[in-house]
Amino acid sequence: MSAPYRIYGGLGSPYSMKMRAVLRYRRIPHVWISGARPEVMAELYAKVKAPVIPVIVFPDGTVMNDSTPLIHELERRHRGERSIVPEDEAQAFLAGLLEDMADEWGTKAMFHYRWFRERDQAQMSRWLAFDRLKGRGRAQIEAAAAVFRERQVGRMALVGCTPENAALIEATAARVFDLLDPMATDEGFLFGSRPSLADFGWYGQLTQLGSDPTPHDVMQARAPYLMRWLVNIDDASGIEGAWLDPAAEPTEAVRGLLNLAGEIYLPFLEANARAAQAGQETFTVELWGQPYSQGVFRYQVKCLAALRAAYAALSTAARARVDPLLKTAGALRSMATAEPA
Repeated sequence: MSAPYRIYGGLGSPYSMKMRAVLRYRRIPHVWISGARPEVMAELYAKVKAPVIPVIVFPDGTVMNDSTPLIHELERRHRGERSIVPEDEAQAFLAGLLEDMADEWGTKAMFHYRWFRERDQAQMSRWLAFDRLKGRGRAQIEAAAAVFRERQVGRMALVGCTPENAALIEATAARVFDLLDPMATDEGFLFGSRPSLADFGWYGQLTQLGSDPTPHDVMQARAPYLMRWLVNIDDASGIEGAWLDPAAEPTEAVRGLLNLAGEIYLPFLEANARAAQAGQETFTVELWGQPYSQGVFRYQVKCLAALRAAYAALSTAARARVDPLLKTAGALRSMATAEPA
């Protein structure tokens, strides 16, 4: 038997939870390592572009830590073994779009709720410090929590989690809750009775909203079945299922999330790309009738380019099915527009 994968992550990291759940569902042997020593992480971070978790060490020694490329590399290496990419080309594209939105917009709700209010700051800074330093003494844990809390709160404006943007971010989170709660009871997953990369993308962000104090209360009241869905998908290794028939209409949850992409996520990505092209440090875009401002992110310029490249690569038959959905959602123009130079 080959050596297992090693995933260095944390319970408070949405992307760590996302990738752990993917490995569990796909029944890929792995070891979960939470709270690794700083010197171990420093050695691993030296092998990747950005020092963030999760870091996954492959059996052959390959080291990666960006969740979407990780998913596709696992698909390449374990082809046909409980894949999380729908077999149908059109569904696969839509799943990739919704996963990207979870990773890049859904995470704003996670970051906002965690660091906006005092109750969440206090509890989560302590919990996250405990996860790294458990067993090393309360004084050391609480000192680290204070430092981490100050650092994270100080980053809020950079990622758009400001008081001015709070209402919009919370409203988009509520929309996701309202879409996914009936999905949990009526369909099970977004693209059939088995989970896709889009399901795992939203799962990662929602694990944090379901555990942090304020969003936990909101989700418990608004989406109680979605909260239980999170527990079930955490280890979906026993789930057997099928993809939705490509000839069938997309689920209401998929349609609703596509609308959210057309109304919020893609206009946000385009505004960020325009600002980056113009050499700006910040940008403002109108979303749902109100201004939204944040710092420019180069990585999200790449996200938009990747989505457009994936759309451009679709076959004529797949586009014939995807285009009406994107048009209805107000997202088709964003896909067809050339990437800024």
